[in-house]
Amino acid sequence: MVSKAAVMTQKLKADRKIEPAMLGLLLFIVVEIMFFAGLISAFLVFRLSPVQWPPAGQPRLPIEVTAINTVVLLLSGFTFYKAIKVLREGKKGLYLSLLSFTALLGILFLTTQGYEWIQLVKFGLSVSSNVYGGFFYALVGMHGFHVFGGVLALLWVLVRSLMGAYSPKHHLGVDLCRTYWFFVVGLWPILFVLIYF
Repeated sequence: MVSKAAVMTQKLKADRKIEPAMLGLLLFIVVEIMFFAGLISAFLVFRLSPVQWPPAGQPRLPIEVTAINTVVLLLSGFTFYKAIKVLREGKKGLYLSLLSFTALLGILFLTTQGYEWIQLVKFGLSVSSNVYGGFFYALVGMHGFHVFGGVLALLWVLVRSLMGAYSPKHHLGVDLCRTYWFFVVGLWPILFVLIYF
């Protein structure tokens, strides 16, 4: 006969088991962290060298607009956090509203960044203009690419949510999307400070 304590121990172990999809995503994020660490390291070698940085004649980066855009992205992380919380509480309508707002904030971030890029290219900052431009577009562009992927994932989760795919007890897809979104949201302030200041 199995004791009550043994049953509880097995239940706790089962509850703590990480889903294979989540483990795969976490491994992917570790790889992405290493990728960005390599880009940031190369950027810092040039930035901290005795050569003037940024090079003379480069347009001023739009710090004010990008600071507001940073707040937009950070706010999207907060709204996603709240969306998961209310989903677990069974408040489907509020969950859908918060998830939709999160996706809109992500789209707003990308749209603002795209507009910024158009203006910078008009002022002469391009990928091929110099190392400064190359690093700017590599770092900011790769992050933007990841945000774009996150927005697509958000929209996919939103559509599936509207179809009733997630519930307070079954929300792995939302958890996966949230984990990835928190990665891109958390990475941006680091890039913003390093590149724009």
